[in-house]
Amino acid sequence: MIQELDRVILTSDIPEYSLEQGDIGTVVLVHQGGKGYEVEFVTLDGETVAIVSLHSIQVRPIGRREIARSRVMN
Repeated sequence: MIQELDRVILTSDIPEYSLEQGDIGTVVLVHQGGKGYEVEFVTLDGETVAIVSLHSIQVRPIGRREIARSRVMN
């Protein structure tokens, strides 16, 4: 189960926040036992891009043997 402070991966684009599938965020609040999450997305230098309320299907835990990559925010 995903818990507060876990890193998660976005499973779909959220264009209104310039977030893309695969972006990594940190759970800052768990809603209703895991039905939803508040997730903070930050740049690699620590600037907060967005804190977004998401349904559980919009994020997934980070799996073993995954590698991160970077992109420039628009």
